[in-house]
Amino acid sequence: MKKLFIIFLACWLSACGYHLRGAGQTTVKFKKVYLEGASGALRDGFDEVLRLSSARVVKKAKEADLQVKVVEEKLKRRSVSLNFSGRSNEFELGYRLEVQLVGAGNAPLPAGKPIQIIREYFNDQQDILAKSNEEKVILRELYQQAVRTILERAQAQVQASAK
Repeated sequence: MKKLFIIFLACWLSACGYHLRGAGQTTVKFKKVYLEGASGALRDGFDEVLRLSSARVVKKAKEADLQVKVVEEKLKRRSVSLNFSGRSNEFELGYRLEVQLVGAGNAPLPAGKPIQIIREYFNDQQDILAKSNEEKVILRELYQQAVRTILERAQAQVQASAK
């Protein structure tokens, strides 16, 4: 009976579209991407996401299939809640990114509205070092999500203009 239940559960989970976080990586159709005005953290995010495919960041705009021009990039960290002694229990990281996209042959692509990502995390006062590392991991994931969003929007615009 246990074996039947396990088989049923495995089939059900695979049929419902369940997947682990990060398992659904963006398939990059652009082989060369040029970044203009991006922060070092956003560049690192592009490098990490593109490393999983055959795409790469190039140094010259003429070589690129996609140009990403950062118009505005803001990262905010704010305290969401305080404990009885006035220390932060919870923080919120907010990231706002506005870009202009240019496809092959200098064809402008509509970038849509700005990308906004917000993450909250608990700040344990007893384990400060671990929470500092957790914030770094959350920031890295935040930048990677922004990169995947940019690439997905660009791919959608290229497909729409090809029709």
